[in-house]
Amino acid sequence: MRFSSNLESNLIEIQNELIYGTYKVGRYNPFYIYEPKKRLIMALPFKDRIVQWAIYRQLFPIFNRQFIFDSYACRIGKGTHKAVDRLQYWLCQVNRKPVRYYYLKLDIAKYFYRVDHEILMRILKRKISDERLVNLLSQIINCEDTNFGLPVGVDPDLCRPCDRLPDVGMPIGNLTSQMFANLYLHELDIFAKHKLRLHYYIRYMDDIIILHHDKKYLAAVKDEIESFLWENLRLQLNNKTAIRPCSMGVEFVGFRIWATHRKLKAKTARKIRHAVKGIKEKVERGAMTRESFQRRIASYKGILKYCNSYGFRQGLNRMFRRRPTAAKDRFSSDNSNNDSGVK
Repeated sequence: MRFSSNLESNLIEIQNELIYGTYKVGRYNPFYIYEPKKRLIMALPFKDRIVQWAIYRQLFPIFNRQFIFDSYACRIGKGTHKAVDRLQYWLCQVNRKPVRYYYLKLDIAKYFYRVDHEILMRILKRKISDERLVNLLSQIINCEDTNFGLPVGVDPDLCRPCDRLPDVGMPIGNLTSQMFANLYLHELDIFAKHKLRLHYYIRYMDDIIILHHDKKYLAAVKDEIESFLWENLRLQLNNKTAIRPCSMGVEFVGFRIWATHRKLKAKTARKIRHAVKGIKEKVERGAMTRESFQRRIASYKGILKYCNSYGFRQGLNRMFRRRPTAAKDRFSSDNSNNDSGVK
């Protein structure tokens, strides 16, 4: 609001700083989020977010055209649900074949915190000839005031600010970070598709699934990818990396997926059940408004409609049927079928 109250002069100031090369990235405000897991977020001042949007609007359409079809993170027309649909389509294909198929799940250790600045700049310089833009991107990536990188094997919440590394890592929270993150692992996508010639290969940011009927072949692919990641991108796989039969269901982007159906991951289901239990307690105390109740329930219904969740939804509904009459009346007065639980 403060920026918008003097919008034109503020935008002209940004424009002049970019034209004359005097722009400096503002100071980050660090804080933690705890869903879906604990992460350190770095928030820039509003002025700097406008600069990043300007960069993103120019560069992302160019980079996006270069990305492989089966890269689904942070792209228009893609996303988690399209990724799940694509993987389930493949599982249906391989399920009809006479041989047993396996999946290789790859997950990169502390991905955002381990992106190498020198390698990222080398990739950007290959694609961008404008020296002023390259210098601007370098200033965003190599921030003078804040270090983003983590030493190998150290968790974000256990690393003191003075121990963070200056030459690796990107701030989670920057719009440019998600663009750079996709561009960085595009190098792996090209290796997987052109060198290894993997057909059933899908990536959502740093989560990768590969399908094949030969378990030994997948183990060899895992070794090839692990070597490529370290030698070319200075990245390592974490202990979530595994090879399992597709018949067990493939865990990917919050779901467990089979050829015939998909379910929420058990961890996600537990979180929703715990949250709904908290809503129920607030309802019983009269500590939640009807509108707030409907918004919360609608959000869970929005998640559950993308998977096979009939039994889970009925279990949530039973929690509300056991609530005291006063609370039930409070939320069932108009259209009780929609207001009293997760249908």
